[in-house]
Amino acid sequence: MLRRRNLLTTLLIALPWALLLTLWHQYPTTRYLSLLRKETDENVTSKALLNGTSALREEGLPSCIRQQQSIGATPKVIQNYVYSRPPPWSDSLPTIFVITPTYTRPVQKAELTRLANTFLHVQNLHWVVVEDSPRRTNLVSNLLEKAGLNFTHLNVETPKSLKLGLSWIPSHTPRGTLQRNLGLHWLRDSFSNIAPPEGVVYFADDDNTYSLELFEEMRYTRRVSVWPVAFVGGLRYESPKVSPAGKVVGWKTVFDPNRPFAIDMAGFAISIKLILEKPQASFKLEGVKGGYQETSLLKDLVTMDGLEPKAANCTKVLVWHTRTERPTLVNEGKRGFTDPRVEV
Repeated sequence: MLRRRNLLTTLLIALPWALLLTLWHQYPTTRYLSLLRKETDENVTSKALLNGTSALREEGLPSCIRQQQSIGATPKVIQNYVYSRPPPWSDSLPTIFVITPTYTRPVQKAELTRLANTFLHVQNLHWVVVEDSPRRTNLVSNLLEKAGLNFTHLNVETPKSLKLGLSWIPSHTPRGTLQRNLGLHWLRDSFSNIAPPEGVVYFADDDNTYSLELFEEMRYTRRVSVWPVAFVGGLRYESPKVSPAGKVVGWKTVFDPNRPFAIDMAGFAISIKLILEKPQASFKLEGVKGGYQETSLLKDLVTMDGLEPKAANCTKVLVWHTRTERPTLVNEGKRGFTDPRVEV
């Protein structure tokens, strides 16, 4: 009887200690203290955020607060807006005139919307949109009015006999030629009687993707600046070939590398003053082989010695010749299934 009582006493004494040791190993004191410290810090941060927000609202400042959480780190808090849309115009900054030819198709609005959202981040940009159409369409007009950009809206229809794939002559006109020429004509006409601003002209198709860095690279072009373009000519990218001295000496391309200017339309920008000094320079409509449209303009403006390599001597890709996938609309049928009055 005494032995049984001693055994029970031993169990009652040992059991609590065993439980205590088990809990100690699973949740050490340091873990408890760290959790307690983190909870305290979060409470302090939350109070600071609340106080900061109230102060901002009282002072009439933006109260947009964005937190960037990371494990074990103090939250990052931004208390001010850092960007205005679009950036304010600056009289001391060269202007970028972007000429974009466009035509009616199911993805037109999507393409132009994406492009407009890019341009909204570029300071001192004037967008010249030229429709391949007998009249300016409501879709493009409404989009430009709501975009918040400086713009000019033009239109000229390409005759069916000149459109790519519809001409019987081998030197048919690629899409966008007449539209780009009309954009150049508008620029020359706009500055025929007044001094032109400092700036550049760039031909930006609506199906490409552009880095914001590209526009700052081209902004201070003296005559003609050049850079690589990705996803053209069956390559990851095509590029001007630059010597160690920083001069363009050739072209890194497979398709007809002997072209005088073997470059994509998205791969160069031209000084506005050079465009005005050379009124005869334009994209040619006749006798131009495929891939020679760029050459037909540039040969009247500059020689290879005058090209200015940008994008770290043409070692960085800042523009991509992307194309939106053509949507499958087979279920629309001949009469259309969805409401044609809904703009897409």
